[in-house]
Amino acid sequence: MPARGVDPGRLLAALNDQRAALGEPPWAGIVTERALGAASLAAVEAARMAGAEPQRPVLRAAVRYSLGLLAERVPGRTVEVRIPPFAAVQCVPGPRHTRGTPPNVVEMDPLTWLDLAAGRLSWAAAAANGRLLASGQRADLSGYLPLYGAGDSRQSAGESGPAGQPGD
Repeated sequence: MPARGVDPGRLLAALNDQRAALGEPPWAGIVTERALGAASLAAVEAARMAGAEPQRPVLRAAVRYSLGLLAERVPGRTVEVRIPPFAAVQCVPGPRHTRGTPPNVVEMDPLTWLDLAAGRLSWAAAAANGRLLASGQRADLSGYLPLYGAGDSRQSAGESGPAGQPGD
């Protein structure tokens, strides 16, 4: 997970606001940063499927959670992935940088990142359409994506089951 912590109480309130806007009951799962991140990702996906705008605090949590998944699955410090204004992580094994701008940088907006992470958008299409900026020899993350399937964020994240209840 990205270094800066989250206030679980504030995130829970934001998540419940997003769920209420979608006509869903309040979150009844465990209240940890990871569980709330997975639930936020599911809520953002539900909002987008309903044609609604995801609420900013929930979108932030979803981005941070999914970047955390990337950093866990592809550990390293060779590539910096930036999703302004919400988070950045370093990943991909290989030579690491220690000061200044890293030689391998990927940057995109939050919704493009979530589309890539879910497999709704390919790396090649995002690059061709100018939805992401990537510099450096190792900046192509296509081999590491998707992180989960579209519409499947809660189950593959392993954090919650149906109706936002804790998973098995």
